[in-house]
Amino acid sequence: MHLEPFQVAIPQADLDDLRARLDHARWSPEFANDDWRYGTRGDTLRELVAHWRSGFDWRAQERAINAVAQFRTSIGGIPIHFVHVRGTGPRPIPLLLGHGWPWTFWDLKKVIGPLADPAAHGGDPGDAFDVVVPSLPGYAFSNPLTVPGINFWRTADLWVELMEGLGYPRFAAQGGDWGALVAAQLGHKHADRLIGVHLHFCAPLTTFAGRPLDASEYGDETHLIEHNARFQRDERGYGSIQSTRPQTLAHALEDSPVGLCAWLVEKRRSWSDCGGDVERVFTRDELLTTVCLYWLTRSFGSSARFYYETAHHPWQPSHDRQPVVEAPTGVARFPRDVLVMPRRWIERYYNLRRYTEMPRGGHFAPMEEPALLVDELRSFFRPLRG
Repeated sequence: MHLEPFQVAIPQADLDDLRARLDHARWSPEFANDDWRYGTRGDTLRELVAHWRSGFDWRAQERAINAVAQFRTSIGGIPIHFVHVRGTGPRPIPLLLGHGWPWTFWDLKKVIGPLADPAAHGGDPGDAFDVVVPSLPGYAFSNPLTVPGINFWRTADLWVELMEGLGYPRFAAQGGDWGALVAAQLGHKHADRLIGVHLHFCAPLTTFAGRPLDASEYGDETHLIEHNARFQRDERGYGSIQSTRPQTLAHALEDSPVGLCAWLVEKRRSWSDCGGDVERVFTRDELLTTVCLYWLTRSFGSSARFYYETAHHPWQPSHDRQPVVEAPTGVARFPRDVLVMPRRWIERYYNLRRYTEMPRGGHFAPMEEPALLVDELRSFFRPLRG
């Protein structure tokens, strides 16, 4: 596998074009939306865009990203960008960290250092990992994607090839959102290669083709039925569009940075443990860096297609053994995640070795509660290192 060192270097012309579009934004009329019930609140969006125009420094974010080791390669004609930071410790184990949508690889930035060099962050060097953080195909710098049909279960096969190419025939995997489904698929199809799987989001691998859980499967956690039903009822509109007509939406959002910002930031507010105040969890610079990583790489359309390809190429099992995910699995359940599966179902679906109810946090755990997640990962993988 041919690897090329990679550094982010966005052409100045692209930044100038972005600035011009922000300067000439056309704002939608709005009324009766103080509580965001109709979607992104206009005055919040205007304040964020004002900061984007006058206070946000993309070049500073670029320098921060370039401070970590990045590479690009191609697997089966698919460009893959990834971070690879070698661990500092006596016996680092390789750990693949997976992101989701509307995330990027940079949503893992707060956990990379503590996981790779625990001693430098107050930890035990014996807990060190070789950290690999790939950008999902079609996301950010894993572009341009020109191969159709790439979804989470095909991505799992790509990640096996990537890790083999890096010299890791066996490795650990962790993730949330799409990253969790990729990690679970690795633990299903490639269990013999997995040291262990850790998830901070749980959902059936048949999510796009299967049925909802029966009420009986919730046991004594029936309060989760309404929690999950509310997400399906109030929050799944984006998924329906991206699973059916992603390119139509892409034509709109690839032409309007304000529209893209509204689409992405609304999810950050709705899906995080922020109590309705998105800036309680994410700084304005963090929000805008995510938006820029979609805008400047022109990757919204290809990222949205991940939904289409999963919905139209449903997951098929590689075996009929139980549990479905045979690799040793740890689950951290964050209370404000978008879907929260009952423990009874989790214990049946995964080879569960550790289960932790987290005290706080939502869907974006590596950004919201990085210290909690790092401690959890160290604890789960410690007995598997032998």
